[in-house]
Amino acid sequence: MYTGTTEKPCCLCGSEQTETRIDIPPRAVQLMDNSDPIAWQDIESTVTVYFCGSDWETVRSLVLDTAMSPLSRCNVAHASFDLREDFEALLNDIRDEPDQQPLEDEMLADARQTIDAFGTDDHVEERDVIEARIVAWALEDLGERSEVA
Repeated sequence: MYTGTTEKPCCLCGSEQTETRIDIPPRAVQLMDNSDPIAWQDIESTVTVYFCGSDWETVRSLVLDTAMSPLSRCNVAHASFDLREDFEALLNDIRDEPDQQPLEDEMLADARQTIDAFGTDDHVEERDVIEARIVAWALEDLGERSEVA
C-alpha cells in the first residue's frame, strides 16, 4: 500500500496551490537545482514540474520575453517522475541503462512542431509553446543527441 505524499508543489516556491504543469525529458533534471543526488538515467518517465499562478507568470516572462529557461531555478525535489526500482542491490545484478533516446526524439519533434505551429494553429496555446521552448532549450543545453531535424 502506498502511503507517500501526493502533493505536487510549485517547483519554484514550494506552494501546494499549483495551476500549470510542464513535462520535460529525464536528462533535463541535470539542469535543475538540487539535482546532484538524482541518477537521471534511472528515471523511467517524463519529468513533470508544476507552477503556482504567480510563478507561472514569471516563467512565462522568462521564456517569452527574455528567452531564458527557468529550469536552473526549479527545485528537482518538487518534480514528479518515476524511478526504476533498484533490483541491482537486491539481486546483485546489473541491468542495462534504459534508452531514453526515443522519448527525447519524440519530445523534441513535438516541441519543434508546436513552436512552428504557434500563431497559426488555434489548438496550440501559449502554455504549449512555453513547454516546447523549455524542452528544446534543455536538450540543446545538454547536447542534443537526436537525429530529428
